[in-house]
Amino acid sequence: MALRSPLSVQPRWLSSAKRRENGVKLRERLSRAEQGAWPSLRSRKDIVAMLRDFNKGRLPKLIPVKMGRMAVSPFTFFRGTAPLMAADLATLPVTGLSVQLCGDAHMRNLGAFAAPDGHLVFDINDFDETMPGPWEWDLKRLAASVILAGREAGDSDSVCGDAVLALTAYYRKSLQRFARMPVIELAKFEIRRESCTGVVRQLLHNAERATPAKTLKKLTESNGESWPVFHGKAPVLDHVSAQVRKQVLHSLTAYRETLGANRQLVFDAYRPHDVAFKVVGTGSVGTRDYVVLLFGTGPQDPMFLQIKEELHSCYAPYLPTSVTEHQGKRVAQGQQRLQTASDPFLGWTTIDGAPYLVRQLADHKASLDPGDLKGDVLAEYASVCGEALAKAHARTGDAIALSAYCGNSNKLDKAIAVFAIAYADQVTSDYALFLKAIKAGKIKTTQST
Repeated sequence: MALRSPLSVQPRWLSSAKRRENGVKLRERLSRAEQGAWPSLRSRKDIVAMLRDFNKGRLPKLIPVKMGRMAVSPFTFFRGTAPLMAADLATLPVTGLSVQLCGDAHMRNLGAFAAPDGHLVFDINDFDETMPGPWEWDLKRLAASVILAGREAGDSDSVCGDAVLALTAYYRKSLQRFARMPVIELAKFEIRRESCTGVVRQLLHNAERATPAKTLKKLTESNGESWPVFHGKAPVLDHVSAQVRKQVLHSLTAYRETLGANRQLVFDAYRPHDVAFKVVGTGSVGTRDYVVLLFGTGPQDPMFLQIKEELHSCYAPYLPTSVTEHQGKRVAQGQQRLQTASDPFLGWTTIDGAPYLVRQLADHKASLDPGDLKGDVLAEYASVCGEALAKAHARTGDAIALSAYCGNSNKLDKAIAVFAIAYADQVTSDYALFLKAIKAGKIKTTQST
């Protein structure tokens, strides 16, 4: 379904006062209270057919693995069904303000990772669905994930709702701060450990322990020589044929050209040693995903690259897009727009005609387990997520107009909390249908770690 209002960005050459005025006027098109609207539970006519459609283009043998991961809880089901929510969001009215969407904003897609100079930051860290689109879609998906993650941790809806209020309030107030910042200062703004307290500070501390050396220990084994190789634990990590290995390594030549000259210099100092197929995440399961082990000065100097097949964004059917665009490039450039500090080895390539994203694998990455999001921890974590999302939207949209629309009151906070609970109920209802289909044998599942 097409959007009910066209996307627009306030021209940068307009005065700040005029952009604020235009932002406030958008409330006449869509009031903040109306952002809470979600119809009563929708009846999905055929959840099996919908999932089958979503999984087109993926490896059939891995679909049961994806279904198995989605079957764990309503939250994991939510993580694996971004296309379902994209279709739902496309039926709702929007203000018309556009940003670069994360596209899959949820509690597990924000976390800690290493910036190019090695310091640790908290930010959005998954961008498979990124493309320009309505700011509301990111905020509503993130808010719904707060409810689902909190419920999984055993929190009451009252606690979960309060966490969404905190999320939206922090999003709104952070936008106000970013709207006042000089552009160059906003471009440099980061969420670092020294600016965080409690759970996020601990998360950044934990990320320091996720090093390439530990990844080497986790994913490799000795083959009797001095150089480690990937172990084979199918279907999660598996060896590849000689032909696939050759294709993957050949793709590194084109990938190198997407790096800056300084990064090429570093990349050229490493040599590929082994290639494997790796199953990652929940929503990404079924795409072709390879990992390459490279070494620099010796066996104790590893680098891991992930070469990940990128399909079209699940929002593409509902938004203006270029069908000829390289999907790996779409993701890489979207990530660079949204993040203050991106992986220095982020790039893209093509294998057998299909587009791929290239990035480092698990470089100091860490995210919080939903089971830890209890009570005040949920609201604290949600607040920092709100700040990170506001930063991303301020960088890529009109922070002044967006901040003016959101306003100083808690009207938007309350509306998003209403929507989040209602949509979490929708997900839970869809999840029940999903489990029923599994029990009836209409959907096959395989458990994996």
